[in-house]
Amino acid sequence: MNSSVSQRALNQSSGVLGPLDRKTIESRTDAYFARTRQIVEHFGDSQVTYAVFIRRPVIAACGIAVTWLRNVAKEQGFDLQIREVYEEGQWIGAGEPILYLTGPFSRLAPLETLLLQRLGACCVAAHNAYQMSMALPDVAFLAMEARHCAGFEMQEQMGYAAAVGSQAAQKEGARGFIGNANDATSGFFGQDHGLGTMPHALIGYAGSTLRAAEMYVDVYPDDPLTILVDYFGQEVTDALEVCRRFPEKAAAGQLSVRLDTHGGRFLEGLDPQSSYAVLERYTPGTIRRYRSDAELRDLVGTGVSAAAIWRMREALNEAGFPKVKITVSSGFNASKCTTMRDAHAPIDVVGSGSFIPDRWSETYATADIVAYDGTLRVKVGREFLLNKARAEQGAS
Repeated sequence: MNSSVSQRALNQSSGVLGPLDRKTIESRTDAYFARTRQIVEHFGDSQVTYAVFIRRPVIAACGIAVTWLRNVAKEQGFDLQIREVYEEGQWIGAGEPILYLTGPFSRLAPLETLLLQRLGACCVAAHNAYQMSMALPDVAFLAMEARHCAGFEMQEQMGYAAAVGSQAAQKEGARGFIGNANDATSGFFGQDHGLGTMPHALIGYAGSTLRAAEMYVDVYPDDPLTILVDYFGQEVTDALEVCRRFPEKAAAGQLSVRLDTHGGRFLEGLDPQSSYAVLERYTPGTIRRYRSDAELRDLVGTGVSAAAIWRMREALNEAGFPKVKITVSSGFNASKCTTMRDAHAPIDVVGSGSFIPDRWSETYATADIVAYDGTLRVKVGREFLLNKARAEQGAS
């Protein structure tokens, strides 16, 4: 998948990616921007250039913001020049200008708030998705961010960001995100539908893990089957029961077990001592050096640990199901993915929405005007923006 896939999907997704008319935009922007427009219109407009930047390293994921800006300019009938300093998917250092926007001050001032909403979080999430993909380059990822988003605009932004970060990792040889869990943003990943089979609720409805699998196959007989195995706390027992019920799917690699064990308990049959023993059998040395508390929890603790994954792989292989895949979920951020790589955990697919920024203050993008009618000028403390602004003027 290349960047044109996500860009094509972006163009087709919602068409506008936000409000276009002045009244709606000004009702959602900070009031001082709307008042600035009125003052500028009263005293005379100015052609200005904005520099947009973020204070931390990110991956450029500007497509949603740029597409929205162009849609607004077209709808409202004004000329707008957008200079993307970095190509989509490129790494950007902290404080580096990402975009330069040039146009009439009266038209651009009200757009600042909504522009920054569509930029900062996307770039940080793309960076997180890139790091996750590179931490486990041989593993396929499934984006499962929608349930954690505050409405569809955020869902769209996070899905797009995961695709952009993933594409950056794919250029370096990683498998990255192969799809996501909903139809609306699946086009960002080159899909026409969301991926996934069942929630825990279906297993509760069915009354057993096996019965839920049978119900699913009855309705979707030709589809690959991924079955959750933690509902009753019998991950190994229920996984093997489903494998024995569907040996053809198991032998064909069309059956996966998904580990989503609650963080308050161990996988069936494990405890601290046996978890250490599992890793000693399959990846000796992983726990023989200093580990932080967080790393130890991911390696041998409760929930979906490296030991739990190795134990499931061991049980499947011993029962004659080496082609049954293992999907994991539950808190697989970049740090946990790195720990799993260290443990050589036998993971086939990671389902995660943990590329969503967990420190929202890091997502705040900032825009400053650096030129008024061609004269360079910026507030004290932001002089670093002028260096590239001068280069931009020279290039033009």
